[in-house]
Amino acid sequence: MSQPAAPERTGRESTADESSSSGQADEATDESGDDAVAASGAPVESTGPDTAAAARSAAENADEYTFDDLAVVMGTYNEEAAIASVLEDIDRVTDGRASVVCVDGSDDRTPEIAREHGARVIEQEPQGYGVAVHAALEAADRPVVVTTDCDDTYPMEQLPEFLDAINDGYDVVSGDRITPGADAMPMFNRQGNRAFALLASALMVERVHDTTTGMRAYRREVIDEITWTENTGLSAELLIRPLMRDYDVLEVPIDYDERAGETKLDPLAGGAAIAKSILRVGIEERLR
Repeated sequence: MSQPAAPERTGRESTADESSSSGQADEATDESGDDAVAASGAPVESTGPDTAAAARSAAENADEYTFDDLAVVMGTYNEEAAIASVLEDIDRVTDGRASVVCVDGSDDRTPEIAREHGARVIEQEPQGYGVAVHAALEAADRPVVVTTDCDDTYPMEQLPEFLDAINDGYDVVSGDRITPGADAMPMFNRQGNRAFALLASALMVERVHDTTTGMRAYRREVIDEITWTENTGLSAELLIRPLMRDYDVLEVPIDYDERAGETKLDPLAGGAAIAKSILRVGIEERLR
């Protein structure tokens, strides 16, 4: 994985001469101001190094992303048993400041429940995982975009950690379910995901641990600058293309819970489609 780049700072930086002349002017102002206050008999408030450090910290934090800059997106399909819990977790962790987009193809109460919890719902005919998630990514209206699944398997409590990593300079932050064990995942799926990661690692000549995780954070420009082509294998593509184009990517270990509701993906047919996507995307990126 690439090392993090330094976060961009948009504020104007003063030169040494400017700082020196500014400091002298401030000293003169402070002295005359202090004399005036002392003459009036009012107490003089000291501005020591702690106050200056706090001011510098506030200026630096002003350039960092917050939950107000975060959009959480997902494709939803007949997840009425889980969607409320997922949206409540996002709202609790982000203090209601993140926007949420659901692209939905359900024939149950999923879209109704999502709207009741404040999500923006875009309804479409069911066309597969990748089509829904791609549409949700394009609809996101914030500079940092987090994908997740709507089955209550992913830890929204780690959203602050993902946002911190983006502020540290990473372009993509990918949740790694496999390294911590993923004990709640069926064994066949767990072994399949390990195999997908080994296949992708061989194609990229770079070790990754979880290519099919549904929880990732992206800088908006990563989503906009790459053309995404896959459907069932979109989750793998969303990791492979950025890595092979030298974006800074970080894998973060995450807990993985047992899903609420029934799975919609056939493990054999879905697994074959994901493997084909990994091969196709990896070869395409090698030939770029």
